[in-house]
Amino acid sequence: MDQGLLSVGLMKAFADSRSQQNPAAALKVAPLHRVDDDAHLGQYIPLHYHGQMLANEQRMNPFHEAIDKLVPLGAHVVELGGGTGILSFLAAKRARKVTMIERLPHVAATARRLLAANGVSDKVTVVEGDARRFVPDEPADVVICEMLHAALVREKQIEVVKAFKAGHVAQFGLAVPLFIPEATILGVQPIFQPYDFHGYYAPVPFFFEAGVPGVNTVEMGEPKVYSVIDYREAFPESFSVEERLTADRAGTINALRFITKNPVGIFAAEGRSADWHMPYMSLALPYPIPVEAGSSIRVRFQYDAGASVESLQASIQGFPA
Repeated sequence: MDQGLLSVGLMKAFADSRSQQNPAAALKVAPLHRVDDDAHLGQYIPLHYHGQMLANEQRMNPFHEAIDKLVPLGAHVVELGGGTGILSFLAAKRARKVTMIERLPHVAATARRLLAANGVSDKVTVVEGDARRFVPDEPADVVICEMLHAALVREKQIEVVKAFKAGHVAQFGLAVPLFIPEATILGVQPIFQPYDFHGYYAPVPFFFEAGVPGVNTVEMGEPKVYSVIDYREAFPESFSVEERLTADRAGTINALRFITKNPVGIFAAEGRSADWHMPYMSLALPYPIPVEAGSSIRVRFQYDAGASVESLQASIQGFPA
């Protein structure tokens, strides 16, 4: 899929949404496949995963640009779930003070060591704790939070940002002026995904890098946006979606591709944004649906932000329109 699809059209949807208030209350969604928090990602990413995140230029480049261009000189920056500290390090080049929260003790210890080795320990304070319960000692000018996963499942982005916003207002009577990333745009696309492996049928979840064709994946129609999250505004904690998806070719739709774009920094004067297109996540429909070009299917799914992939998978339904 052309990544431009999630640029012009979706940024217009994002701009339109900024004039509206999304409901803050969570929808009543059945709790499917409950998993202990320690088994989730979110604030529980051990050190052996961080090398891949540090080396991921699709992730690092937009964050680097957004921090360089949007963090005011002399600002107080708070990073929620800072990991090994690279985003706090980048913020320290402009900020007066950076407060970084990291829950895992061994990761927090590594961050302190690396930040000292990189010469910014005088500006960056690493606090070991739960970002959902943290309130800084002074108002934040910028909050960085990268607890992001495809479709906003598994990780704690929504829960952590919501809790921090509430605590900040309660403590200081002030809203946070800027979040990095600024937004998340969620879309869904009908596809055909082969599930036959040496004669073994296995319709399991797949992840493919955005913009890189999946192995034999066939895009059966255009994606549709089902949610736009503006982190400064109220946002949903759950998603309950029913969409009509149109096929642009004849064949079979047997899966949904979940597309996640994060406008990490929006540069209004330049008319563009620095975007992180996360890996596509493909989940199978309960049964394949034959389609003709121009025909449609109806799909339904529901899930809580931060819930398991399995809970989203279990909720997916598809019907000929």
